[in-house]
Amino acid sequence: MRSKAMDYTALTIAIIGAVNWGLIGFFNFNLVAALFGSTSWLSRIIYALVGLCGLYLISFYMKTDSLEA
Repeated sequence: MRSKAMDYTALTIAIIGAVNWGLIGFFNFNLVAALFGSTSWLSRIIYALVGLCGLYLISFYMKTDSLEA
């Protein structure tokens, strides 16, 4: 059984990461670095959380496949 709160949290953090990458790509502006500093420990934690959430969201593929069957 999966936790909906964990799913929504991971999805929200991944969306924040995607928006940050969009800002970097379109405007060369890193929002996380602007808010927390480019090499601060807090920005590194945020980047790590985004990465972990992305890995967790890979499991959504298995969830999608089970709904189609």
